[in-house]
Parts: sequence; structure tokens; C-alpha cells
Amino acid sequence: MTAISAEQDVWGLLSQARQLTEPALRKAVRRLPEPTRAVAEYHFGWQDREGNPAAGDWGKGIRGALVVASAQAMGADPEQAVPAAAGVELVHNFSLVHDDLMDRDALRRKRPAVWSLFGDAQAVLTGDALLVVAMEVLAEDRTMLLELCDALLSLVAGQSADLSFEQRSDVNLDECLVMAAGKTAALLSSACALGGLAAGAAPRRTDALRRFGHHMGLAFQLVDDLLGIWGHSAVSGKPVGADLRRRKKSLPVVAALCADGPEAWRLAELYTSGTGPLGEAEILEAARLIHRAGGRAWAEQEAQRQRARALAALAEADPEPEGARTLASLAEVITRRHW
Repeated sequence: MTAISAEQDVWGLLSQARQLTEPALRKAVRRLPEPTRAVAEYHFGWQDREGNPAAGDWGKGIRGALVVASAQAMGADPEQAVPAAAGVELVHNFSLVHDDLMDRDALRRKRPAVWSLFGDAQAVLTGDALLVVAMEVLAEDRTMLLELCDALLSLVAGQSADLSFEQRSDVNLDECLVMAAGKTAALLSSACALGGLAAGAAPRRTDALRRFGHHMGLAFQLVDDLLGIWGHSAVSGKPVGADLRRRKKSLPVVAALCADGPEAWRLAELYTSGTGPLGEAEILEAARLIHRAGGRAWAEQEAQRQRARALAALAEADPEPEGARTLASLAEVITRRHW
């Protein structure tokens, strides 16, 4: 399959999943009390900061699309997966609102993040509210609800580890991969499993889908970390270099710090000298050192390895041919993305 046809498959899937899921998302958000409802609608891009209707972007909907595509790959109609897709997207957006606050990222989807516009307290409340309505959406299916709750516990553990790494100088790659498995891969893994559950797939096939999402999620995080250092704000919607500015120990950074050589030593010195944010010249120097110490090459190679393991797990799920092609295309595009 060519890169162009793979991207066409993916954009078609994302468009279909967004059209199916958005009404359920809007219905869930309408349950929220004011002013939390208005803040949530701003976050999703449905209104501007003054409360006027807007046709903003609520994201690509990758996690919801994984639910829909996984269900279809198991032979189900896409409509069967809508509640699970909406639940996953609500949880994802809860995590984004809180992550931006914890990381002090001022931009989300090329607009001011919720905390930077409405304050810290309102960001906490809005994130909490989105989590509550996510639970409501799946409340009628205990198996699906428990699947999502397991992912949430992993997500919290991963985010907690990520925060603790900023205060430590001895983080190793194994720890960092475990953190990424919780912070990012857990929800992608759960999304794929929820698609299998929505389709009534056998446990063996659902478990294979879960592993597919896990490995794809690790590849996704590796690529995201690479884009955070060497990408473009127009692509990510967030300031490039923000992680380096905060001395964040992302996967390429830890790989470089664990290397043996003058670049690794200089990077460690740069990261541990002082406690304030790095300046622009220091950010450029850190990116150069990470590259020279091998952090970039390691992250690129590990992303390829995790992508291959994801595709092997997908084959074990015994998906229908069209569903296999769609999921493989999605894995290919989101783990090689230059968006």
C-alpha cells in the first residue's frame, strides 16, 4: 500500500468516526452545569471564549476511531461502537485539560489551553466533569466500564511517574517506557479492546487488539516526543521545545542521558544546572546534544520496533481483511506522522 492510499484510508476513517461520535460527545457535554459546560465546549472548539458558536477543532479523534475501526475489524457495524468511542474521547479530553495544567502548556490545538484562559481551578473542575460523563456513557456495560477504568488507573500511574521524573536525575529507559505505557499506550490499548468488546469478539481476539493498541501507543509516544523536539508548532498545535524548556525527561532525552560520552554528560549538566526553564539557546543546545548522543536515533528505531510488534498483534486478532487494512493504515500514519 502506498503512503498516499494509507493516508486516504486514515482520513476517511477519522472523518467517519468523528461524524458518528460528535453527537454523543455534545450530548454528554450538555449534561454539565454552567460554567463548566461553557469551558468544556470551548475546549472542544464548539464555542469561543465569549461563548459564541464556533466551528473549532476537537482533535483528530484517533482514540474514538480506534474503537470504531476495531469493532468493524471484528465484523460489527460502526454504530455499535459509538458509546465506547465517545467514552474514550471524553476520557482523553479529561486528560488533556489536566495535562496542560500540570505541564503549564499554554496552547492546545493552536488556541489558549483551558487553564491559561479560565484559570487553574476551572481547568480541574472541567477535567473532572468530563471524566464523570465518560463514566456515565459506559455505565450500562460493566465490562466496558471496567476496561476503561483499568486504562485510567494506568494513565494516572504514568502521569504520576512523568511528573516525578522531573525531580530525578537517575531515570532509566525501562522506567521511561513503563511511564509511556501508562501515560499514552494504556488508553490506545483500551480503545482497541473496547472495539472488540463492542463487537462481541472472542476474548482471544480482544486481547490481541489490546496488545496492538499497546505497541502502537508506545510508537505513538516515541514519535510525539520526537516531534516535540524537532517538529513544528504548526503541526502539533503546541510550542516546540516546551518539554526541553521544562527539562522534561522524554524518551529521546532519557536515551541520550543514558548514553556514555561527552554529549550525554553535557546534556546531564545542562538539565541539572539550575531549576528554572531553559532559555532559547539552551533549548537548541539540548536538541543538538540529544541528537549527537544518539537519543533521536534510538527513539526512531524503537518506534519502528513497536510498530512492527503492533502489526504482529493485529494479525493475531484475525481481523476481517478490510478492517485489518484500515487499522494497519492508522498505525502506519499516526506513528510516522509529520502533522
